[in-house]
Amino acid sequence: MVSLIFLLGIIVGSVLSQAVGLFLPEGSTAHQLFVQYLSFGFGPASINLIVFDIELGFHVHVNLLSVIGVFLVAQLLRWYR
Repeated sequence: MVSLIFLLGIIVGSVLSQAVGLFLPEGSTAHQLFVQYLSFGFGPASINLIVFDIELGFHVHVNLLSVIGVFLVAQLLRWYR
C-alpha cells in the first residue's frame, strides 16, 4: 500500500509540475521551485548472458510538487478507504 501511495503521488506530482511549469516564466524563482528536481537512483547495469544482454536502470526525479502529490494521494486513499 505504501509503494502504491509513493508511485501514484510521484506521478501526480510530476504531472502537476509539468503543468505549472508551462505557465511560469523560465528562470524565475517560482519556476525553479516547482519544476527543478533532484534525481537519484542507479544507472544502467548490464548483465551479459551468453544468449542475450539485459540492461537495467532506475531513476526517480523528486521535486516539491512530487512531495505534495504523495501527501495528497495518501490523504485521498485514507479518505477513500
